[in-house]
Amino acid sequence: MGLIGGGPGAFIGPVHRLAAEMDRRIELVAGAFSSDPARSLAAGAAYGIDPARAYPSVEAMIAAEAQRPDGIQMVVIATPNHLHLPAAKAALAAGLAVMSDKPATATLAEAEELAALLAASGGHYGLTFTYTGYPMIREARARIAAGAIGRVRKVVAEYFQGWLSDPIEQGGNKQAGWRTDPKQSGQGGCIGDIGVHAFNLAEFVVGDAVEQVNADLAAVVPGRALDDDMTVLLRFAGGARGVVGASQIACGERNHLTLRIYGETGAIRWSHEAADRLTITDADGSDRTLWAGSGHVGAAAARAVRVPAGHPEGYLEAFANLYRDFADHLAGKEAPLLPGIAEGLRSMRFVSACVEGNGKGWVEL
Repeated sequence: MGLIGGGPGAFIGPVHRLAAEMDRRIELVAGAFSSDPARSLAAGAAYGIDPARAYPSVEAMIAAEAQRPDGIQMVVIATPNHLHLPAAKAALAAGLAVMSDKPATATLAEAEELAALLAASGGHYGLTFTYTGYPMIREARARIAAGAIGRVRKVVAEYFQGWLSDPIEQGGNKQAGWRTDPKQSGQGGCIGDIGVHAFNLAEFVVGDAVEQVNADLAAVVPGRALDDDMTVLLRFAGGARGVVGASQIACGERNHLTLRIYGETGAIRWSHEAADRLTITDADGSDRTLWAGSGHVGAAAARAVRVPAGHPEGYLEAFANLYRDFADHLAGKEAPLLPGIAEGLRSMRFVSACVEGNGKGWVEL
Protein backbone atom coordinates (compact mmCIF):
# COMPACT_ATOMS: atom_id res chain seq x y z
CA MET A 1 0.00 0.00 0.00
CA GLY A 2 0.96 3.63 -0.45
CA LEU A 3 0.12 6.10 2.32
CA ILE A 4 -1.07 9.58 1.37
CA GLY A 5 -0.47 12.00 4.23
CA GLY A 6 0.31 10.73 7.70
CA GLY A 7 3.66 12.51 7.80
CA PRO A 8 5.48 14.16 10.73
CA GLY A 9 3.12 15.32 13.48
CA ALA A 10 0.10 13.33 12.31
CA PHE A 11 -0.91 10.62 14.77
CA ILE A 12 -3.22 8.78 12.36
CA GLY A 13 -0.56 7.76 9.82
CA PRO A 14 1.24 5.32 12.13
CA VAL A 15 -2.15 4.00 13.27
CA HIS A 16 -3.08 3.14 9.68
CA ARG A 17 0.29 1.46 9.14
CA LEU A 18 0.14 -0.66 12.31
CA ALA A 19 -3.49 -1.65 11.71
CA ALA A 20 -3.01 -2.48 8.05
CA GLU A 21 -0.01 -4.70 8.75
CA MET A 22 -1.39 -6.52 11.79
CA ASP A 23 -2.67 -9.50 9.79
CA ARG A 24 0.26 -9.43 7.32
CA ARG A 25 -2.04 -9.15 4.34
CA ILE A 26 -1.19 -5.52 3.58
CA GLU A 27 2.21 -3.83 3.78
CA LEU A 28 3.25 -0.18 3.65
CA VAL A 29 5.88 0.12 0.91
CA ALA A 30 5.46 3.67 -0.42
CA GLY A 31 4.03 7.03 0.44
CA ALA A 32 3.40 10.64 -0.43
CA PHE A 33 3.62 11.72 3.17
CA SER A 34 4.03 15.46 2.64
CA SER A 35 4.09 18.00 -0.18
CA ASP A 36 7.51 18.99 1.17
CA PRO A 37 9.99 16.50 -0.37
CA ALA A 38 12.32 16.65 2.63
CA ARG A 39 9.49 15.98 5.07
CA SER A 40 8.16 13.15 2.91
CA LEU A 41 11.63 11.59 2.80
CA ALA A 42 11.97 11.95 6.57
CA ALA A 43 8.58 10.32 7.09
CA GLY A 44 9.56 7.47 4.79
CA ALA A 45 12.69 6.90 6.84
CA ALA A 46 10.64 6.87 10.04
CA TYR A 47 8.34 4.25 8.51
CA GLY A 48 11.36 2.25 7.33
CA ILE A 49 10.54 2.24 3.63
CA ASP A 50 12.87 2.53 0.63
CA PRO A 51 13.86 6.22 0.26
CA ALA A 52 13.15 5.96 -3.47
CA ARG A 53 9.50 5.26 -2.65
CA ALA A 54 8.92 8.34 -0.48
CA TYR A 55 7.35 10.71 -2.98
CA PRO A 56 6.70 14.48 -2.99
CA SER A 57 3.16 14.17 -4.37
CA VAL A 58 0.30 11.75 -4.95
CA GLU A 59 0.76 12.08 -8.71
CA ALA A 60 4.47 11.27 -8.51
CA MET A 61 3.79 8.19 -6.38
CA ILE A 62 1.08 6.84 -8.66
CA ALA A 63 3.15 7.40 -11.81
CA ALA A 64 6.34 5.85 -10.42
CA GLU A 65 4.63 2.90 -8.74
CA ALA A 66 2.81 2.06 -11.99
CA GLN A 67 6.20 1.40 -13.59
CA ARG A 68 7.34 -1.05 -10.91
CA PRO A 69 6.66 -4.79 -11.07
CA ASP A 70 6.04 -4.63 -7.32
CA GLY A 71 4.06 -1.39 -7.40
CA ILE A 72 1.34 -0.55 -4.91
CA GLN A 73 -2.16 -1.96 -5.37
CA MET A 74 -3.97 0.36 -2.97
CA VAL A 75 -3.64 3.72 -1.27
CA VAL A 76 -4.59 4.90 2.19
CA ILE A 77 -5.75 8.51 2.49
CA ALA A 78 -4.81 10.12 5.81
CA THR A 79 -4.85 13.81 4.91
CA PRO A 80 -6.95 16.80 5.93
CA ASN A 81 -10.48 16.49 4.56
CA HIS A 82 -10.13 18.81 1.56
CA LEU A 83 -7.57 16.48 0.00
CA HIS A 84 -9.65 13.30 0.29
CA LEU A 85 -11.53 13.63 -3.00
CA PRO A 86 -8.59 14.57 -5.27
CA ALA A 87 -6.46 11.79 -3.80
CA ALA A 88 -9.24 9.23 -4.20
CA LYS A 89 -9.94 10.32 -7.79
CA ALA A 90 -6.26 10.05 -8.75
CA ALA A 91 -5.94 6.60 -7.21
CA LEU A 92 -9.16 5.24 -8.69
CA ALA A 93 -8.22 6.56 -12.14
CA ALA A 94 -5.03 4.50 -11.88
CA GLY A 95 -6.96 1.37 -10.94
CA LEU A 96 -5.88 1.42 -7.30
CA ALA A 97 -8.10 0.47 -4.37
CA VAL A 98 -8.73 3.20 -1.79
CA MET A 99 -8.98 3.07 1.99
CA SER A 100 -9.80 6.52 3.33
CA ASP A 101 -9.91 8.19 6.68
CA LYS A 102 -13.32 9.65 7.50
CA PRO A 103 -15.15 11.76 6.52
CA ALA A 104 -15.22 10.59 2.92
CA THR A 105 -14.88 14.15 1.63
CA ALA A 106 -15.06 17.77 2.75
CA THR A 107 -18.58 18.40 1.44
CA LEU A 108 -21.72 16.51 0.48
CA ALA A 109 -21.32 17.52 -3.18
CA GLU A 110 -17.86 15.94 -3.19
CA ALA A 111 -19.19 12.76 -1.59
CA GLU A 112 -21.86 12.52 -4.27
CA GLU A 113 -19.20 12.99 -6.94
CA LEU A 114 -17.08 10.25 -5.41
CA ALA A 115 -20.04 7.89 -5.15
CA ALA A 116 -20.87 8.43 -8.83
CA LEU A 117 -17.26 7.80 -9.78
CA LEU A 118 -17.17 4.54 -7.82
CA ALA A 119 -20.45 3.40 -9.34
CA ALA A 120 -19.16 4.08 -12.85
CA SER A 121 -15.69 2.61 -12.37
CA GLY A 122 -16.43 -0.34 -10.12
CA GLY A 123 -13.49 0.73 -7.97
CA HIS A 124 -12.80 -0.57 -4.48
CA TYR A 125 -13.28 1.82 -1.56
CA GLY A 126 -13.29 1.49 2.22
CA LEU A 127 -13.77 4.06 4.98
CA THR A 128 -12.26 3.88 8.45
CA PHE A 129 -15.20 4.39 10.75
CA THR A 130 -12.98 2.78 13.34
CA TYR A 131 -15.43 2.06 16.11
CA THR A 132 -17.46 -0.35 13.98
CA GLY A 133 -14.42 -2.63 14.15
CA TYR A 134 -14.77 -3.24 17.90
CA PRO A 135 -15.96 -6.78 18.70
CA MET A 136 -18.57 -5.68 21.24
CA ILE A 137 -20.00 -3.06 18.89
CA ARG A 138 -20.52 -5.84 16.37
CA GLU A 139 -22.04 -7.95 19.14
CA ALA A 140 -24.44 -5.13 20.04
CA ARG A 141 -25.50 -4.83 16.41
CA ALA A 142 -26.15 -8.58 16.16
CA ARG A 143 -28.14 -8.71 19.40
CA ILE A 144 -30.34 -5.78 18.46
CA ALA A 145 -30.99 -7.33 15.04
CA ALA A 146 -32.01 -10.55 16.82
CA GLY A 147 -34.49 -8.66 19.02
CA ALA A 148 -32.57 -8.96 22.29
CA ILE A 149 -34.02 -5.70 23.65
CA GLY A 150 -37.17 -5.57 21.57
CA ARG A 151 -38.03 -2.69 19.31
CA VAL A 152 -35.54 0.16 19.73
CA ARG A 153 -37.02 3.29 21.28
CA LYS A 154 -34.14 5.56 22.28
CA VAL A 155 -30.53 5.95 21.12
CA VAL A 156 -27.92 8.12 22.83
CA ALA A 157 -24.43 8.47 21.33
CA GLU A 158 -21.91 10.81 22.96
CA TYR A 159 -18.38 11.68 21.86
CA PHE A 160 -16.64 14.27 24.03
CA GLN A 161 -13.09 15.62 23.84
CA GLY A 162 -11.54 18.65 25.48
CA TRP A 163 -8.41 19.31 23.46
CA LEU A 164 -9.88 22.31 21.61
CA SER A 165 -11.13 24.06 24.76
CA ASP A 166 -8.57 26.78 24.07
CA PRO A 167 -7.75 28.37 20.68
CA ILE A 168 -4.56 26.35 20.26
CA GLU A 169 -4.81 26.72 16.48
CA GLN A 170 -3.76 30.34 16.97
CA GLY A 171 -0.51 29.12 18.53
CA GLY A 172 0.47 27.03 15.54
CA ASN A 173 -0.95 23.63 16.49
CA LYS A 174 -1.14 21.99 13.05
CA GLN A 175 -3.78 19.39 13.93
CA ALA A 176 -6.04 22.04 15.44
CA GLY A 177 -5.26 24.40 12.58
CA TRP A 178 -6.68 22.37 9.75
CA ARG A 179 -9.64 21.09 11.77
CA THR A 180 -10.81 24.64 12.49
CA ASP A 181 -10.19 25.94 8.96
CA PRO A 182 -13.22 25.70 6.62
CA LYS A 183 -10.92 25.52 3.59
CA GLN A 184 -9.32 22.33 4.90
CA SER A 185 -11.95 20.78 7.16
CA GLY A 186 -14.97 21.44 4.94
CA GLN A 187 -18.57 22.01 5.98
CA GLY A 188 -18.17 20.99 9.60
CA GLY A 189 -15.71 21.24 12.44
CA CYS A 190 -16.43 19.03 15.43
CA ILE A 191 -19.35 17.43 13.60
CA GLY A 192 -17.15 16.35 10.71
CA ASP A 193 -14.26 15.27 12.91
CA ILE A 194 -15.95 13.21 15.64
CA GLY A 195 -19.70 13.82 15.32
CA VAL A 196 -19.81 11.61 12.24
CA HIS A 197 -18.27 8.78 14.27
CA ALA A 198 -21.10 8.95 16.82
CA PHE A 199 -23.74 9.21 14.08
CA ASN A 200 -22.28 6.28 12.15
CA LEU A 201 -22.06 4.20 15.31
CA ALA A 202 -25.73 4.85 16.10
CA GLU A 203 -26.93 3.80 12.65
CA PHE A 204 -24.56 0.82 12.51
CA VAL A 205 -25.61 -0.69 15.83
CA VAL A 206 -29.32 0.06 15.56
CA GLY A 207 -29.43 -1.17 11.97
CA ASP A 208 -31.77 1.63 10.96
CA ALA A 209 -31.44 4.92 9.09
CA VAL A 210 -31.95 8.37 10.56
CA GLU A 211 -34.61 10.25 8.57
CA GLN A 212 -34.72 13.63 10.31
CA VAL A 213 -32.34 15.75 12.40
CA ASN A 214 -32.73 18.81 14.61
CA ALA A 215 -29.32 20.39 15.09
CA ASP A 216 -27.75 22.80 17.56
CA LEU A 217 -24.18 23.49 16.44
CA ALA A 218 -21.99 26.17 18.00
CA ALA A 219 -18.53 27.67 17.78
CA VAL A 220 -18.02 28.18 21.50
CA VAL A 221 -14.40 29.37 21.46
CA PRO A 222 -14.37 32.99 20.21
CA GLY A 223 -13.00 33.48 16.72
CA ARG A 224 -13.73 30.00 15.40
CA ALA A 225 -15.42 29.71 12.02
CA LEU A 226 -16.52 26.11 12.50
CA ASP A 227 -18.48 24.34 15.22
CA ASP A 228 -16.61 22.92 18.20
CA ASP A 229 -19.74 21.65 19.98
CA MET A 230 -22.92 19.96 18.76
CA THR A 231 -26.14 18.38 19.94
CA VAL A 232 -28.41 16.78 17.36
CA LEU A 233 -31.80 15.16 17.90
CA LEU A 234 -32.56 12.18 15.67
CA ARG A 235 -35.65 10.47 14.28
CA PHE A 236 -35.06 6.99 12.88
CA ALA A 237 -37.08 5.44 10.06
CA GLY A 238 -38.27 2.68 12.40
CA GLY A 239 -39.69 5.13 14.93
CA ALA A 240 -36.84 5.36 17.44
CA ARG A 241 -35.77 8.73 18.80
CA GLY A 242 -32.19 9.62 19.55
CA VAL A 243 -29.56 12.21 20.32
CA VAL A 244 -25.98 12.57 19.17
CA GLY A 245 -23.78 14.80 21.27
CA ALA A 246 -20.22 15.66 20.34
CA SER A 247 -17.87 18.28 21.68
CA GLN A 248 -14.21 19.21 21.49
CA ILE A 249 -14.52 21.86 24.19
CA ALA A 250 -15.58 19.44 26.96
CA CYS A 251 -12.77 20.48 29.28
CA GLY A 252 -10.90 17.55 30.81
CA GLU A 253 -12.28 14.89 28.50
CA ARG A 254 -9.76 12.89 26.48
CA ASN A 255 -11.74 10.64 24.14
CA HIS A 256 -15.04 9.87 25.85
CA LEU A 257 -17.27 7.84 23.52
CA THR A 258 -20.38 6.03 24.75
CA LEU A 259 -23.43 4.42 23.20
CA ARG A 260 -26.72 3.62 24.96
CA ILE A 261 -29.65 1.95 23.22
CA TYR A 262 -33.00 1.44 24.94
CA GLY A 263 -35.62 -0.97 23.64
CA GLU A 264 -39.04 -2.23 24.70
CA THR A 265 -37.62 -4.99 26.90
CA GLY A 266 -34.11 -3.90 27.83
CA ALA A 267 -31.07 -1.80 27.04
CA ILE A 268 -27.51 -2.14 25.74
CA ARG A 269 -24.62 0.07 26.84
CA TRP A 270 -21.05 0.35 25.55
CA SER A 271 -18.15 2.62 26.46
CA HIS A 272 -14.93 3.14 24.55
CA GLU A 273 -13.12 3.28 27.88
CA ALA A 274 -14.23 -0.31 28.58
CA ALA A 275 -14.43 -1.45 24.98
CA ASP A 276 -14.05 -5.18 25.65
CA ARG A 277 -17.40 -5.46 27.42
CA LEU A 278 -21.08 -4.87 26.74
CA THR A 279 -23.70 -4.25 29.40
CA ILE A 280 -27.16 -5.74 28.86
CA THR A 281 -29.86 -4.33 31.13
CA ASP A 282 -33.16 -6.13 31.58
CA ALA A 283 -36.49 -4.39 32.15
CA ASP A 284 -36.19 -4.97 35.91
CA GLY A 285 -32.90 -3.05 36.01
CA SER A 286 -30.60 -6.04 36.44
CA ASP A 287 -27.34 -5.92 34.47
CA ARG A 288 -25.32 -8.60 32.71
CA THR A 289 -21.83 -7.98 31.40
CA LEU A 290 -20.62 -9.73 28.26
CA TRP A 291 -16.89 -9.90 27.66
CA ALA A 292 -15.10 -10.11 24.34
CA GLY A 293 -13.41 -13.47 23.91
CA SER A 294 -15.58 -15.12 26.55
CA GLY A 295 -17.34 -17.60 24.29
CA HIS A 296 -20.71 -15.92 24.86
CA VAL A 297 -20.63 -13.72 21.78
CA GLY A 298 -21.83 -14.33 18.25
CA ALA A 299 -19.86 -15.02 15.10
CA ALA A 300 -19.31 -11.41 14.02
CA ALA A 301 -17.85 -10.41 17.39
CA ALA A 302 -15.87 -13.63 17.77
CA ARG A 303 -14.16 -13.07 14.44
CA ALA A 304 -13.10 -9.60 15.57
CA VAL A 305 -11.53 -10.89 18.81
CA ARG A 306 -7.82 -11.67 18.68
CA VAL A 307 -6.96 -12.69 22.26
CA PRO A 308 -8.69 -14.58 25.11
CA ALA A 309 -11.04 -12.79 27.50
CA GLY A 310 -9.25 -10.65 30.05
CA HIS A 311 -6.45 -9.62 27.69
CA PRO A 312 -7.04 -5.99 26.69
CA GLU A 313 -7.68 -5.15 23.06
CA GLY A 314 -8.38 -1.69 21.79
CA TYR A 315 -8.13 0.94 19.10
CA LEU A 316 -5.42 -0.62 16.95
CA GLU A 317 -7.14 -4.00 16.87
CA ALA A 318 -10.49 -2.41 15.94
CA PHE A 319 -8.74 -0.49 13.18
CA ALA A 320 -7.05 -3.71 12.04
CA ASN A 321 -10.42 -5.45 11.81
CA LEU A 322 -11.48 -2.92 9.18
CA TYR A 323 -8.30 -3.57 7.22
CA ARG A 324 -8.89 -7.32 7.44
CA ASP A 325 -12.42 -6.75 6.12
CA PHE A 326 -10.97 -4.66 3.29
CA ALA A 327 -8.43 -7.35 2.42
CA ASP A 328 -11.28 -9.87 2.31
CA HIS A 329 -13.24 -7.54 0.04
CA LEU A 330 -10.28 -7.17 -2.32
CA ALA A 331 -9.91 -10.96 -2.38
CA GLY A 332 -13.51 -11.32 -3.52
CA LYS A 333 -14.86 -12.48 -0.18
CA GLU A 334 -17.90 -11.08 1.58
CA ALA A 335 -17.22 -8.24 4.01
CA PRO A 336 -20.69 -7.05 5.04
CA LEU A 337 -19.49 -4.96 7.99
CA LEU A 338 -16.89 -2.95 6.04
CA PRO A 339 -17.80 0.76 5.89
CA GLY A 340 -17.71 2.14 2.36
CA ILE A 341 -19.06 4.91 0.20
CA ALA A 342 -22.64 4.29 1.35
CA GLU A 343 -21.61 5.15 4.91
CA GLY A 344 -19.53 8.03 3.55
CA LEU A 345 -22.58 9.48 1.84
CA ARG A 346 -24.76 8.97 4.92
CA SER A 347 -22.28 10.79 7.14
CA MET A 348 -21.89 13.73 4.75
CA ARG A 349 -25.66 14.03 4.39
CA PHE A 350 -25.78 14.18 8.17
CA VAL A 351 -23.12 16.91 8.29
CA SER A 352 -24.76 18.92 5.51
CA ALA A 353 -28.26 18.66 6.97
CA CYS A 354 -27.04 19.72 10.41
CA VAL A 355 -24.89 22.62 9.21
CA GLU A 356 -27.49 23.99 6.80
CA GLY A 357 -30.39 23.34 9.17
CA ASN A 358 -28.64 24.50 12.34
CA GLY A 359 -31.18 26.10 14.65
CA LYS A 360 -34.01 25.72 12.13
CA GLY A 361 -35.83 22.77 13.67
CA TRP A 362 -36.41 19.41 12.05
CA VAL A 363 -34.95 18.83 8.58
CA GLU A 364 -34.89 15.78 6.32
CA LEU A 365 -31.65 13.88 6.04
